[in-house]
Amino acid sequence: MSARADRPTPGWLAAIPAAWLAVFFLVPFAIMLGVSFAHRVPGGFYEPGFELDSYARFLSPFFGRILLTSVALSAGAAAICVALAFPFTVILARMGGRAQTLVLVALLAVLSLSEVIIGFSLSTLLSKTAGVGNFFAWLGLIEESRAYTPSLFALMTGLCYLALPYAVLVLYPPVSRLDPELGEAARIMGATPLRAFWTVTVPMLRAPLFGAAILVFVFTLGVYLLPQVLGQPAHWTLSVHITDQAIFQSNLPFAAAMAVLLLLVSLAMVGITLLLGRAR
Repeated sequence: MSARADRPTPGWLAAIPAAWLAVFFLVPFAIMLGVSFAHRVPGGFYEPGFELDSYARFLSPFFGRILLTSVALSAGAAAICVALAFPFTVILARMGGRAQTLVLVALLAVLSLSEVIIGFSLSTLLSKTAGVGNFFAWLGLIEESRAYTPSLFALMTGLCYLALPYAVLVLYPPVSRLDPELGEAARIMGATPLRAFWTVTVPMLRAPLFGAAILVFVFTLGVYLLPQVLGQPAHWTLSVHITDQAIFQSNLPFAAAMAVLLLLVSLAMVGITLLLGRAR
């Protein structure tokens, strides 16, 4: 039994995930990359070729506005999620074992909800007829009920609701392993609890905080449904415009070029995270 356990794993087993990656990622990506250089046939499909017209449109104000909107929404959602998830995770790590289990199960239950359910639930909750506007009017905070969607507030609420559990689950392992005696030592030396939190706890968790922010940024960068359900056309992200160009505008080369750029931006953010982790 010991000799069999010490036997090295056959190298050919690595070919299975490699083949899976090639078939379901590399091949579709190569096809998409080829389509991005194709020649668009107005009012129709596309013809094989090698043109840079689709990538040249990246320099237009139209695409610059879309890219800026997508990046700004994802960056804002990442900042809000990390700002909320970090103190929540610190409090969670100080709870008892049973309470931590219940909270983590609740977070996993939220992850089981699809973007469709979250989008339409928040759309109903923030509507004028059946939403929180009626409750605010009943309390006397506003004169009459009003709708809070579509708006930037509703969209950011949906993005944070969707991504906050991921940020908490990323921060939970390093926060739970943090030695509580470090903060106590800082308070013994005269630091207030808030100062000990900012000067001791936050610097030691700088890398996990950045990793959680990158995860939320990449995750929300590809959100497709929430901008259409909760936001206005000015808030539509790159994913929404990719679908619009491919289906409604019949411009598959430009849609493929935007999809390539979206993938490259996501891979770049993941690469930055890996480099920072290796440096650490």
